[in-house]
Formats: sequence, structure tokens, C-alpha cells
Amino acid sequence: MTTVLRPLSTLTTGAPHPATPVKIDVQGMNFYYGAKQALSDITISLNANVVTAFIGPSGCGKSTFLRTLNRMNDIIPGTRLEGRITIDGEDIYAPSTDVVGLRRRVGMVFQKSNPFPKSIFENIAYGLRINGLATSRSDMEGRIEESLKAAAIWDEVKDRLTESAQALSGGQQQRLCIARALAIQPEILLMDEPASALDPIATQRIEELIYELKSTYTIVIVTHNMQQAARVSDRTAFFWLGRLVESGPTATIFTNPAEKLTEDYVTGRFG
Repeated sequence: MTTVLRPLSTLTTGAPHPATPVKIDVQGMNFYYGAKQALSDITISLNANVVTAFIGPSGCGKSTFLRTLNRMNDIIPGTRLEGRITIDGEDIYAPSTDVVGLRRRVGMVFQKSNPFPKSIFENIAYGLRINGLATSRSDMEGRIEESLKAAAIWDEVKDRLTESAQALSGGQQQRLCIARALAIQPEILLMDEPASALDPIATQRIEELIYELKSTYTIVIVTHNMQQAARVSDRTAFFWLGRLVESGPTATIFTNPAEKLTEDYVTGRFG
């Protein structure tokens, strides 16, 4: 079946509906790699079922901040966080937090696609098995099909499920990784430069997919591509030297930002 892609110029969606509840709330957050402070006094609220884009030059803290939202930075020795991050009102850095459970709720897709050296089927089945989400073989197969359909790749791989995932194209591998993340039924999907290594057609498919997934998931995307942020996000946050300079509806950030630094960045004066 041929996929008909919506023109990218139609993907900008503007501000979220005012009734959209806050999903992630960050208050006065500071983050350190050992003695080095990487993020300073970050305060922002991220709404449910909204695509929020983080933009800013390389090294400004976008990806570090993204990884604080599912505690992926915990695996780096010497890191430390001050302040408060809540999801649905629950402090995710509280001592009682189940970090494994948190990462089930907050899935992540990385810049470089990283399929397991297994079959397409087993790439999706792995997370279902270790999380005990499939009750039978038929349930497993149904969930795998559902996940691959949600990631808009089912029609391309349904007759190849026993083949190696590493035989797929780069764009297909990235959509497979999205399907793998969706299979364990997260509430939030974090995406760190998900299309930076892809060709324009594959990038367009990923952007179309992001647009469609937000009806079910809260999505946060890091991107260096400001045109991409304008196309796929509802809200945009601009980072500079470890600080959050400004955030708001994407249309406002790109056409009428409040801060001169934001204006200079989005108009290409630096970065």
C-alpha cells in the first residue's frame, strides 16, 4: 500500500487547546555532571498530547534536559539533580520512585536508530516479554502488529517479521525503534534528534508519524532543525548555555518571540 504523506507545510499546529492538562512539570531544576553545572534554574510545564520541541545550539543542554525526564542520566556516574520534576503530580526523583516503571511510562527514541541484532518480530517482542505485557502467543502477535501499525511500518514489514531488523533501511529502523518504544504502552515519548541521520523522505515519514502520535502520547522532541520544529511542534522551548531562555506556542516563538536572544537564533543570526 502506498503511503500518502501530508505536505510538511500543513504540519504546524500552533498552540495546544487551553484545556490540555499539564503532564510534566519542572520547577527550579539544576543539573550537574560532577562539579560542572549543565542546566540552571529550569522551570517549564509540558502539556499532555502536545508536541514540544527543544531547540538551541549544540551543547546548550537540550538532550541533557530531555534525559532528566526519564532519569536516563542516572546511569552516568557523578550526576546530580536539584529541584523538582513531576509527572501527573508525582515527583519522579523521590526516593520511592520505581525507575524501571518510570522508563516504561516515559519511552525514548534516540538520534541513531538502535535495533537489536534480532528479527523484526523479536525487536518488538523483547519489551513485551520482560514487562510481562503479553499473556499468550496470539496476544504477543496482536500487540506487535498494533505497535508496528502505530509506527506506520506494518505494511512494509508484515511479510518480513522473521528477517533481521538490521536489514531495514535507516528510516525503517528508526520507525521500528519507535514501534519498540510504543509496544510497552508509554504515556510520554521522548525523541532525541530522531530524524537527523535520515534522508528527506524518511524524515518526512517520521514527522508525519509524530503529528499522528500526539493524539495518544505526550511527545518531547530535541531538534537542531528549526524548520522541523516549526512543522511538527505545538510548543517550542529555546535553550542557551544551559538555561531555558523562552518557551511558548511554536508560532509565537518563531514569529514574535519575547526575547532578543530567541529572535537572533530563530532568524539565523547565530547557532
